[in-house]
Amino acid sequence: MQLIEINKARYRRHLNRVIAGCIVGLALGSLAISQTLIALFPDESGRHFTWNLLGVFFTSIMIAWLLNRYRNHDYMSEVVYVWELKKALNKINRRMLKLKVASREGNANALLAIHYSYAGSRLLWQLDDNTIIMDDLAIAQTELDNLAAKYHLTLNADDYDEGILQEF
Repeated sequence: MQLIEINKARYRRHLNRVIAGCIVGLALGSLAISQTLIALFPDESGRHFTWNLLGVFFTSIMIAWLLNRYRNHDYMSEVVYVWELKKALNKINRRMLKLKVASREGNANALLAIHYSYAGSRLLWQLDDNTIIMDDLAIAQTELDNLAAKYHLTLNADDYDEGILQEF
């Protein structure tokens, strides 16, 4: 997955609308389904937990289906890209301990994966205005650059491929 620049204002606007739509859809859909089930199958004891749970469950399934159905729509491009980037970074983070050990030994793939993780994290944190830990990231990036120089490697995030994680 290539790292690309994203229009931050457009991304935030679309993400907020998608989240708001999901919240409103979940509230209205689950209420409509559960009230319909309660009307069709009333319980004399007044306990309708099962019908309410089914309303939430089916509405959640419908929202997930809609998000998946429209994931290729232009409106969703930035939102889906960030979701996919977070998924890719999570795969790297799950292997980070092994990657760091291998990077100290000069493994080029480990260094590349860590470099991609840092570059992707920097992009995400800038999009989300999470700049508090950017200083820590800069320190880690400097350490990584020193390791790459020690082993005479040039790291480019565009060279990263998810397949290299199979090694770790």
